[in-house]
Amino acid sequence: MKSLTEREKGFEAEFKRNQELMFRVTARRNRLFGLWAAVRLDLPAGEEAEAYAKTVVAADFEAPGSRRPKRRSVTSITPG
Repeated sequence: MKSLTEREKGFEAEFKRNQELMFRVTARRNRLFGLWAAVRLDLPAGEEAEAYAKTVVAADFEAPGSRRPKRRSVTSITPG
């Protein structure tokens, strides 16, 4: 029985590690996408571009999903 408990704890730790990694990967992807979009919007590099990238990352927290940051950026890029 002890080995089953140990295996369960091991699987839980692996799942937690994988979830944290996916969170970091997604946040980094959204940040890099935000920086790319800032260039397309002709925002000056530096603080303004970083601030815009943070809004793109935050948009994913509001409504998680891979399309949300893109929608946030596209509405900012397109006129009107």
